[in-house]
Amino acid sequence: MFRNYFKTAWRNLKKRKAFSAINIVGLAIGMCVCMLLALYIQNELGYDKFQENRNQIYRLAVERIYPNRTSLLGEVPESIGQAVKREFPEVLESVRIVRVGKKVNINNKIFDDEKVFGADSNFFKVFTVNLIQGTKYDALQKPQTAVINESTAKRFFGSAQNAMGKHILINGFNDCMINGVCKDWPSKSHFQFTILVSNSSFNLNQPDYYDFSTYTYLLLNKNASATALEARLPSIVTKYVAPTIQKGFGESFEAFTKEGNGYKYFLQPLQQIHLHSNLQDELEPTTSIDIIYLAAIIGLFILFLACINFINLSTAISVERAREIGVRKTFGSDKKSIVWQFLCESVLFSLISVALGILLARLLLPLLNSITGSGLSFFYFFNPTIILIIFCIAIFIGGLAGLYPALVLSSFRPIAVLKGRFKSGARGVALRNGLVVFQFAISIFLIIGTIVINSQMQFMLGSKLGFKKDNIIAVRQTFNLQNNRQAFVDEVRKMNGVQNLSFCNDVPQGDPYPSCAMQAVETKLQRTDRTTYVDEQYQNVFGLQLVSGRFFSKDFPTDSTAFILNEAAVKDFGLTNPIGSHITSTELNFNPPDGKSQTVYTVIGVVKDYHFESLHQKIAPLILANAAKFGAFTAAIKINGTNLSTTLPAIEKTWKDFNPKDNFKYSFVDDIVAQQYKAEQTAQKIFTAFAILAILIACIGLFGLVMYATFQRTKEISVRKILGATAGNIVLILSKDFMRLIIISGLITVPVAVWATHAWLQNFAYRINVNWWVFAIAILIVAGIAFLTISFQAIKAAIANPVKSLRTE
Repeated sequence: MFRNYFKTAWRNLKKRKAFSAINIVGLAIGMCVCMLLALYIQNELGYDKFQENRNQIYRLAVERIYPNRTSLLGEVPESIGQAVKREFPEVLESVRIVRVGKKVNINNKIFDDEKVFGADSNFFKVFTVNLIQGTKYDALQKPQTAVINESTAKRFFGSAQNAMGKHILINGFNDCMINGVCKDWPSKSHFQFTILVSNSSFNLNQPDYYDFSTYTYLLLNKNASATALEARLPSIVTKYVAPTIQKGFGESFEAFTKEGNGYKYFLQPLQQIHLHSNLQDELEPTTSIDIIYLAAIIGLFILFLACINFINLSTAISVERAREIGVRKTFGSDKKSIVWQFLCESVLFSLISVALGILLARLLLPLLNSITGSGLSFFYFFNPTIILIIFCIAIFIGGLAGLYPALVLSSFRPIAVLKGRFKSGARGVALRNGLVVFQFAISIFLIIGTIVINSQMQFMLGSKLGFKKDNIIAVRQTFNLQNNRQAFVDEVRKMNGVQNLSFCNDVPQGDPYPSCAMQAVETKLQRTDRTTYVDEQYQNVFGLQLVSGRFFSKDFPTDSTAFILNEAAVKDFGLTNPIGSHITSTELNFNPPDGKSQTVYTVIGVVKDYHFESLHQKIAPLILANAAKFGAFTAAIKINGTNLSTTLPAIEKTWKDFNPKDNFKYSFVDDIVAQQYKAEQTAQKIFTAFAILAILIACIGLFGLVMYATFQRTKEISVRKILGATAGNIVLILSKDFMRLIIISGLITVPVAVWATHAWLQNFAYRINVNWWVFAIAILIVAGIAFLTISFQAIKAAIANPVKSLRTE
């Protein structure tokens, strides 16, 4: 029986090639998109699942509260984790991870490696690590020992066995012996390491509850409640942090909090870090869970669009199959058998679409990888379980999409349809119109989202950052030049393609700026504000605007004890006349080494607020100190944009001349800024790519409906032409009903899009205003594309020979 159903379905498919092609292609694109997005979502949800203790591991993070702002930080004071372990028995282990450095020296060969971390000896008790050389119990017990992963061992020493017992020099001074080699971690981890150095190599045993310097992970008892533990963390602040604050600031913790300061520690479940964490100092770039929701919604929307096409075209051509149904019923077919016939036909379409969709997914997978930055593999679909799931989904979608057409077709009365051509009922027309409205509503919504996201990205990467970022490279770790640093700078400054050079701690929106305790002498207000060290050329390189006063200058020796504030810092300190005011600090590096006296710094300038941090945060108070006193090792080099191809190799050659053993590495500042918005850029690309696909699918369905409508009105068009109607009149007649549906789609979509875009923009402290023309443009784009789709078939009908059409009728 089923064999006969599929045989008949295949004949009908070949008989109506145009409609069949439109149905299959539309459904194939929808299934292709769903498969790709399902692969992406599955990959993103799989982070850190390889950890055996994944349900018991939590990262300790802190919300640092300042007057009028807050900061979420992953690095916490090095002693906090041990304090939590002492106070709460449900904490089995506390392990710290510390950023160590980027330079590895092996036999006088220097390698760049940004994945070198310090780790406590109990690292292997908390995290799942497979050691292939050495034992996890003593691998990091002793000072100056290290564990490296297998790929690094092969890169440095040829094999894991050869690496054991060898020595590596970290950052030029930390000589470590390799005491273990481990398997590489899976790529789906919220952080990666190549080398782990024993934390006992560093001075981390002094009590410190104030400086944010380590990443701390807690292993809880299986029966422990993380929520209950988190609720008790304020007691840690009261017992351990408060005395440190009182000693450092010279005021009680109660006064400190009344001024608007505070610390709120919280726990992050290990498996939620990659998708739910948005700290200022993440170990690796994270992905927003909103991207996953977005991908899932878009995938379902596009598949739904494809199913709508199928339903619309199937019900539309039901008129042409009415006589077939009448004959079948006359010869004894019951409604059940007819329903099964058309369900089988629908499933056949779906299976063919899946096959084509898999082929399209294979072709488009590299595009998805480039959009998301993932390394997804098509071999995922070769799993028998996945193949079975896809097959079942194809049958389900085929049955679901074909159910309504099957019920409609099977309900035709044979006497009525055999007497003459059957006409679609009002309910069928209303359903098709409703589905068209829904299709284009989704398309308009995606276009609005694309415009808003692109506009916000342009705003974040554009000229309103308050500083210049184009054609500037950041050369970090110039301390590797040692005594040749000044000679290197002098040579670079002489180059024709170099406009300027500045030394600083880091470039805007680079690494997080440290916070330091400061007090304004005149107002007595104590604040913990961001600080950075810059030289006299920093203003010119980055184009900062002075509000008052002046910038640092070599002509003023007293500038070594001078500060420059941004507008937010002036407001934070309550300074009405900032120039000439004085600031002191309790931080050791801002005072003489004797520890008995205190340096008073004079404010010599105020710069206009600029976004030295991501636009996700409000501009924080910032103090610029003189690099001539404190030192700075990042060279920001402003290059003439027309000479990049020659200037960069020249700078590299100069570096090699002074430091042949060390690799020359640099980053463009605009790329550093762009890295701050990786999640938003992914959303931007996903919205843009799949908005185009949604419109394509909608237009494929619209093309089929117009083709059918034109066929249905062949006689009407011919008569109108004989009576003098022009091609333009015919196009207008055929398009006006569909254009009205698109306008209705826009009116329905705009309120939803207003709400959705407003909610998304709340993630940014600084954001665009969405103007009314964004919604108008989206509707006009969809209407224009739809009109072109309609016009193609309408013009074809308008220029056809009416005599030939009437003879056919």
